[in-house]
Amino acid sequence: MADGIGGAGGPAAGAPGPDLHPDVRPLEFLVGTWRGEGVGGYEGLPSFQYGQEITFAGADGRPALAYVSTAWWADEPRDGRQPGSPLATETGFWRVHDDPDLPGGKIVEVTLAHAFGIAEIFVGSLEGTKIDLSSNVVIRTATARDVTRSHRLYGIIEGGDLAYAIDMEAGGKPLQSHLSARLRRVDTAND
Repeated sequence: MADGIGGAGGPAAGAPGPDLHPDVRPLEFLVGTWRGEGVGGYEGLPSFQYGQEITFAGADGRPALAYVSTAWWADEPRDGRQPGSPLATETGFWRVHDDPDLPGGKIVEVTLAHAFGIAEIFVGSLEGTKIDLSSNVVIRTATARDVTRSHRLYGIIEGGDLAYAIDMEAGGKPLQSHLSARLRRVDTAND
């Protein structure tokens, strides 16, 4: 997992939109669009570079953040992939609530659906701007990759960027590093 995640950074600049439910205010530092680059790899696969855009937004006044992530190939052409070709899309919702076992602590619940036939539910903790998530449930179609477990760490790092690291257990291989990226907040109104 990445070092330095979850510094003392505060909420996102500017007021959150009117559709941000009060229950998800602890996650308001995520609200907005983030774009950047990352590296991936896995046992038996060569490492690669990718680009990514993630958007967190209020969920129409409901107690969740809507989440959409798209990733694209950003490495040299390989195995039929060209720079800019799509790699992955995931969409879902992030919720937060009080941890009954830890006064002042927060539990984060994330539901994600992936375009390649996998749905995941993560449960974890929120400490400042650091979110530590472990898979609670992984469901996959008969044709999806054999992913059995995942762990994700997100947080705001020095400079206000969003960084994350994802570990994955798949294909009978042990839990190991799979993806990591550093994303900058972008102003989508000027893109």
